[in-house]
Amino acid sequence: MLLWGWGVMNSTAIKEAVAAGYPREKMYGVWWSGAEPDVRPAEDGAKGYNSATLQHTSGRFKLHDDLKKYIYDKGQGTARWEDTGEILNVRGLINAMLGIEAIRTAQQRFGKKPITGEQVRWGLENLNLSAERLKQLGFENELKPIKVSCEDHEGARTGRIQTWGGKDWKITSDW
Repeated sequence: MLLWGWGVMNSTAIKEAVAAGYPREKMYGVWWSGAEPDVRPAEDGAKGYNSATLQHTSGRFKLHDDLKKYIYDKGQGTARWEDTGEILNVRGLINAMLGIEAIRTAQQRFGKKPITGEQVRWGLENLNLSAERLKQLGFENELKPIKVSCEDHEGARTGRIQTWGGKDWKITSDW
């Protein structure tokens, strides 16, 4: 069974599957059907539910060490520290990094000065994040390298399956 929903739609489907005796191990969600708010309302009934994850999953990685040291230990974090490794939080970190790296890429071409929206778009369309650069940014093993162009706005086509274990997600497939 494929779930193509968001939020409460998924937990409701999972609860109904439990009521009907349908095995969660045979339920797969698309990538936006695979965050903690999609499964927690279904409680233990969600154990065994699967979803696609593109590039990343939940959990803390190297960047979180810096977040703790420079932000949270100084009382400046806005999200609860306990939530910082959850999927939606990680997606936010990745999106922020991609935007900053696009600006950095644009400034390498147009100069280190305030840049225009057109120049930022150029930076996005020429983004090239190698494994080495991802490691420097603290995203090692969280993302695979990404190279974007005008012809290819995705830059990477990789995904895995993750399975809900009742408290967190576990990667259960290869790339």
